[in-house]
Amino acid sequence: MDLETLSERLEKLSVRYGERLGFERDPDWFLLKLQEEVGELTQAYLQHTGRARSKGSTPDQIRDTFHQEFADVFCQLLLFAKQHDVDLPAEIENKWLVYEV
Repeated sequence: MDLETLSERLEKLSVRYGERLGFERDPDWFLLKLQEEVGELTQAYLQHTGRARSKGSTPDQIRDTFHQEFADVFCQLLLFAKQHDVDLPAEIENKWLVYEV
């Protein structure tokens, strides 16, 4: 799946999410939501590495949640980039892949 197609699919889901919960997805929301998801990834990482309470979850559940939080961060980052018309593949090419030997 390419990033552009994925971003479009995520945008549709995000619009419905905002409508269902009755809030405006303004530019601040995209950044704040990304920060929230990074926080959840951090919490899951701490649980996964035994540095936070398990809150009754099994090790398998903790691992699964940790893995799923990567998807939340990645998807929210794609939505934030789309909101600001950022061509992520081009920026990755310019910022990272330019150093390939």
